[in-house]
Amino acid sequence: MSALIRDTAFGQLVRLLTRKRIFQYDEERTDVPSPYDSANVIEKNEYPSRAPDSDSTDLPELEKHANENLVDWYGPNDPENPMNWSTAKKFLVTAEICLLTVSIYSGSSIYAPAVESVSETFGVSTVAAILGLTLFVLGYGLGPMIWSPMSEVPYIGRMPVYIATLAVFVALQGPTARSSSFGMLMVMRFLTGFFGSPVLATGGATCADLYTPAKRTYAIAIWGVAAVCGPALGPVIGGYVTEYGPITSTFRASWEWPIYTLMWIGGACLIVLFFALPETSASNILFRRASRLRARTGNSKLMSKPEIDAQAMSTRDILNMTLIHPFTLNFTEPMVFLLNLYIALIYGLLYIWFESFPIVFIGMHGFTLGQLGLAYLGLLVGALVIVPPFFWWMHRYLEPQFDENGEIYPEKRLIPCFVGAFFIPICLFWFGWSSSPDIHWIMPIIGSAWFSMGAFLLFMAILNYLPDAYPNHIPSVLAGNDLMRASFGAGFPLFANAFYTKLGVGWASSVLAFISIAFIPIPFVLYKASPSVPDH
Repeated sequence: MSALIRDTAFGQLVRLLTRKRIFQYDEERTDVPSPYDSANVIEKNEYPSRAPDSDSTDLPELEKHANENLVDWYGPNDPENPMNWSTAKKFLVTAEICLLTVSIYSGSSIYAPAVESVSETFGVSTVAAILGLTLFVLGYGLGPMIWSPMSEVPYIGRMPVYIATLAVFVALQGPTARSSSFGMLMVMRFLTGFFGSPVLATGGATCADLYTPAKRTYAIAIWGVAAVCGPALGPVIGGYVTEYGPITSTFRASWEWPIYTLMWIGGACLIVLFFALPETSASNILFRRASRLRARTGNSKLMSKPEIDAQAMSTRDILNMTLIHPFTLNFTEPMVFLLNLYIALIYGLLYIWFESFPIVFIGMHGFTLGQLGLAYLGLLVGALVIVPPFFWWMHRYLEPQFDENGEIYPEKRLIPCFVGAFFIPICLFWFGWSSSPDIHWIMPIIGSAWFSMGAFLLFMAILNYLPDAYPNHIPSVLAGNDLMRASFGAGFPLFANAFYTKLGVGWASSVLAFISIAFIPIPFVLYKASPSVPDH
């Protein structure tokens, strides 16, 4: 337990305040011998296996430091290596990442039931009020382009990025709820999305820190369910607090209730992560180990591989990695661009389709604002239903195809797309033509479950393919994916109301279905055309 707490934000704060007398590492304890004590070098043929990601450094670069003052793991079973953590510790960290994901993702849709209240309060149109949702989505699309590469910097790591940005996210909810003008509200919604965004892309990288490629899919699948839970639970929470939240001197309008609720959810999450989220980045863990060993031995030449890599990078290289590379990787690699475009389309369809729910369930079936939120739970049920068969397929068919090095053809990850791609149009046709006052309201809700099943399979396939295909650029490639998703999710809702009003729910949903059908060939073509997949 002490090892877990030591690497959390709370543990590091305690170490700082006590001058490292509490929560000491083995390298700081005089009663624990270090392999660097007798001689500050380790011969190559005696040195333990390197970190899982250490093969990314060229041998000539390492040979510049060939005095063997290389700080690495203390053997293949080093308990500090996140890959070697206990199952319980890995599950705890995964659960915390899922909690953070739900807290942030719910922030977009929790605003949706308050749109009419915002419109009335500030005297703007409904379309303008929807900007509060779209700007939040745009903010969490742009944020990972900075935060995700930053989490790869050895002396920063992932945990400080999660904690610092979440703290700002929570702090900004108060000014958001007290916005005195419509413009201020929109700016604050963008900023809260921007600062809340790191986990939406880096969560996958955290899973990759903890699990081997064969097991990583299970963790990312659970994380994917959390990503569905956020948008599905947001309208439920937002609907009831908007409808039943009393108007007082503190809560001046009903739209403030969802914002304050989001602050309370984020605050609770921040407390949990502050005390229980350890650092998972191998680069940061080894960087700090090297720093402790230099202090212990007085040997300034002791360095970790991430430090060597960082010293070889110029300021231009760092700016390129953090600001430019995520964009270039996304738009210059055809496989990445097409798959991200497909996922972005699904995300955009989801948000434009969401706008039909009030038309169907309030306009046709007489739901209240709170009851409207419950209609979104069909999405959550669909995601939960698809997980067991997906896990069964993973265990039965995909895992046996990993080689002895734990590797697999990345394109094998795309196979779930072949099924999920067809679920999207099934949902949209079902939902659109079952949305009628003459048909029971449960029918469109059942139809909505097909969307989350399809989206889950598509997301899991592509979000596992990208890290396998680009293992040295996981945060950047996932950040690019998040940017494209958010761009479509931010833009589509702005014309949704007019789209559904003019065409009607049936034909509007059918148009979306036909668009999704046009994109179905993408994963099939990419799989077939890939040179890395052997012919069968």
